[in-house]
Amino acid sequence: MSVFSFFVKSTTKGTIQEVPTEAANLVAEQSTENSMEWYADEYEGQLSVDVYQTKDSLIVRSTIAGVKMEDLEITLNNDVITIRGKRYQADKVEPDDYFYQECYWGGFSRSIVLPVEVNPEGVKANLENGVLTIILPKSKTKEVSIKVEEK
Repeated sequence: MSVFSFFVKSTTKGTIQEVPTEAANLVAEQSTENSMEWYADEYEGQLSVDVYQTKDSLIVRSTIAGVKMEDLEITLNNDVITIRGKRYQADKVEPDDYFYQECYWGGFSRSIVLPVEVNPEGVKANLENGVLTIILPKSKTKEVSIKVEEK
């Protein structure tokens, strides 16, 4: 258990008072328990991505090692691409048995607003060595000069 204290401002007297260490630890424990419950039930990890362009395409790349193809969903809706999936942990490990737990297991998603217009018909995706690459061909747009008439 960590030992710390914190201070609160009294709303009635306008003074600052130290909260006793025991009370601070109790608040911290309850806060941690509540946040872990929220984390376990509702948290969805955010996927890290690289987004860059070539002359003809927009490329979205992400490491998603350990994700099975049937647990991966990619959707393109107008100018937003969403990557959603789930990574399962092979072994059931009790939380108290961990020394470090930095890998994320569970559902994840990432929605990206695309910076250029793409052709949805030509989108390709591949998964190689745990790296997902999505190639989105840029839409061919033609620059048009518009003559303004004076009235």
